[in-house]
Amino acid sequence: MTFSILACCPETAQLGMAIASSSPAVASRCAWARAGVGVVATQNITDPTLGPRALDLMALGASATQAVEILVSSAAHIDYRQLLVVDARGRTASFSGSQILGIAAVSSGPAVIAGGNLLADPAVIPAMTKAFAAAPSATLGERLLQGLETGLRVGGEAGPVHSASLLVVEKASWPIVDLRIDWADAAPIAALRQAWTVYAPQIGDYVTRALDPRRAPGYGVPGDSRIGRPDGT
Repeated sequence: MTFSILACCPETAQLGMAIASSSPAVASRCAWARAGVGVVATQNITDPTLGPRALDLMALGASATQAVEILVSSAAHIDYRQLLVVDARGRTASFSGSQILGIAAVSSGPAVIAGGNLLADPAVIPAMTKAFAAAPSATLGERLLQGLETGLRVGGEAGPVHSASLLVVEKASWPIVDLRIDWADAAPIAALRQAWTVYAPQIGDYVTRALDPRRAPGYGVPGDSRIGRPDGT
């Protein structure tokens, strides 16, 4: 039903995740991140409230492990849930309930964790964290997407994948990357890669435009007199 990879970059303080599913609009229910706090995947038979709850707990000082322990001890129907968490210090934690669908697996490494359910093969998940670790010089978004693509190549889900997402936060209160393929009959991860290829070079520009449009480069749209004038004059 779902496979995902979550991570933290100690150098940039970015937090993010990439996720794919046979269900539509997976990111709307399963992907949660907050700058300076952590990133959470709540998947399988999804309870979307668990993501914000985990982030609130970490914002109050809980580690990834403590946040998961609190949720497991207090959330309803927790046996149906799969949780993956990375906090701002790169600590990871997970929970997979007894009612998880099909083949489920979790794999973690330094500041990264991947997990899934209804998988074609349990080898999918360690392959994702291995791919992430193999590209240390790439941006966090690129490493996460490479992990997701590797998971698909190794087998992905037991059924067809129809939605995918890439989410990254840094210092701003909003995501600097929030790319979603909410439904595709085929190849949503390939469509996500295409969106990332277009968007990645512009991430810094969009942040600058939000913080101080006077310093922003031209918008690159018809009628923009500032094209080619990075000083904004």
